[in-house]
Amino acid sequence: MYYIIDIIEIYIIFIMVLIYSIMEPISFFLSPTLVSHKQYEALRMYFVENRPAHEVAAHFGYTYRAFTSLIFSFRDKLSSDITGSFFFVENRPGRRISSGTKQIKSLIIEMRKKYYSVPDIKVVLDGLGYSISEKHIFNIVSGEGFSRLPRRSRLVRQQLENVQIAAEKSYPLTFDPEVFKSSNAGILMFLGLIKRYKIDTVIDKSNYPATTLIGKTPSILSFLALKLSNRRRYSSDDTWCMDRGMGLFAGLNVLPKTAWYTSYSDRVTSEMNRKFLKQLHRVWMKAGLLEDTSNLDFTTIPYWGDDSHLQNNWSGKRGKALSSMLAVLAHDPDSGLIDYGNTNILQKDESAVVLEFLDFYHSNNTKKNDKLRYIVFDSRFTNYENLKKLDQAGINFITIRRRGKLMLNRISNLPASGWKKARVECAGNKHRTLRVYDEQVLLKGYDKDIRQITITGNGKIKPAVIITNDFDLTIEKIIRKYARRWIVEKSISEQISFFHLNMVSSSMVIKVDFDLTMSILAHNLYRLLALELERYSNLSIQSLYDKFVLNGADIIINENTITIQLKKKRNLPLILEVMQKFSRQKFSWLNNKKVIFEGASYS
Repeated sequence: MYYIIDIIEIYIIFIMVLIYSIMEPISFFLSPTLVSHKQYEALRMYFVENRPAHEVAAHFGYTYRAFTSLIFSFRDKLSSDITGSFFFVENRPGRRISSGTKQIKSLIIEMRKKYYSVPDIKVVLDGLGYSISEKHIFNIVSGEGFSRLPRRSRLVRQQLENVQIAAEKSYPLTFDPEVFKSSNAGILMFLGLIKRYKIDTVIDKSNYPATTLIGKTPSILSFLALKLSNRRRYSSDDTWCMDRGMGLFAGLNVLPKTAWYTSYSDRVTSEMNRKFLKQLHRVWMKAGLLEDTSNLDFTTIPYWGDDSHLQNNWSGKRGKALSSMLAVLAHDPDSGLIDYGNTNILQKDESAVVLEFLDFYHSNNTKKNDKLRYIVFDSRFTNYENLKKLDQAGINFITIRRRGKLMLNRISNLPASGWKKARVECAGNKHRTLRVYDEQVLLKGYDKDIRQITITGNGKIKPAVIITNDFDLTIEKIIRKYARRWIVEKSISEQISFFHLNMVSSSMVIKVDFDLTMSILAHNLYRLLALELERYSNLSIQSLYDKFVLNGADIIINENTITIQLKKKRNLPLILEVMQKFSRQKFSWLNNKKVIFEGASYS
């Protein structure tokens, strides 16, 4: 009996469990707990089972008005998304991808397709205000199937195909604590030299204009940043206006865009440039960087627009005469600085340029600090009448005479007894033996005797004929002084190739005289850096840039300091040693912060 009762109880329990297991799925649909599920079942009952709206609303606990609003919203969403995905959301594991992340990812992929490296992409994203690590960029690039880029030369990297990116507008930095990356941080090494020689004060006292948002000093430093960073074609690689390290050089978030440079240049006059060069001249004189000799030479700057207002000048660079502007440079052979430049020269005024330079030089000096004793130039620079004026002004000149047929015949008939041997110092502590003939001759237009030194054995087909009004200096020193004039030709070549002076492919339209002034300042800063490097003082500007200035860095802005962590490089120890000299300086355009250079842990 008891056995039968137990079996019945067990059977009842089984039936109840079975009913409960059957009822639970039904209650899941009829009594939903999730909001989206509840809405789905209510709408299904209304549209599929054709139940009245007031009845469905009462069943699921809605007010009639609330349920009719739900119906209207559902119809509206369904018209734009027929799949109904707003009810069925698939949860994927991992970090959620926002619309901003998708935009960054597409930008990274676009730049990688143009062969930008991960550090280059990081620099651009920092300039656009995106906070993303190199590791994350690498993961995105790897996830899209891109392989590692091969090692490329600097020139190849600068010629990368441009990516159309809207860079941020330039504005003065707030200098809030932050960290960012730069691929051109090496130009920040020049900040110490600018402060030491008070070039920032010269800029501040100049007549150069300021803009509404960007002051006078940041404006000039923006031009200087492009010159120092070897930007030959400003428009072909405009990622420089996204490099925050280059912007920091001028105290800005990023450098201005191309149109700003053209607009600013239009406001600069020749008188502003001349006054600026005069102020720089005083700086070089006070620092003892100008000695007793100046080398002068012409260069032509071609013009490819409407050239009806220009004259044809001979261009040695292109081996022909073309429509151009004629410019002159004055170069100190000892320090390597360029002291003077002028582009407003007409052919009829060529001969008077040497006198204009003399006026420029003397207007900046008193007799007490006036060091100029020698001016050296080639045969076509001026005429004999102006040589006479130099002599009357107490200036010694060294130049070369043109060698016509009569001159060559006269040299061939000079008595053999008058020829002497001169051992002249050459580069690398070497010497060369030359045959020289020292005499005094009378020149028409000069109206008095002048010293003439004829030189043979110098490797040229024709002999060289030097004339000077210095009768006391030895032959060897006169030849040496004139030979060093060729240094100014080398400087002109550097101006053309490195500082964009003579390159016509740029779409950034800058006034030539202003461009020359900025090139002169950039050239002098490189020479000052070379003097700090001692053993490397004779390197060309291109070599200085490649060995020392071309470098990337992590830049850390703190409360009182700006730390530049330069990448590993062969000459990094020497750079850090030199930069240590400027570690106590504070920079007004950098919120009076100190700039500290360190070595990064990677290359």
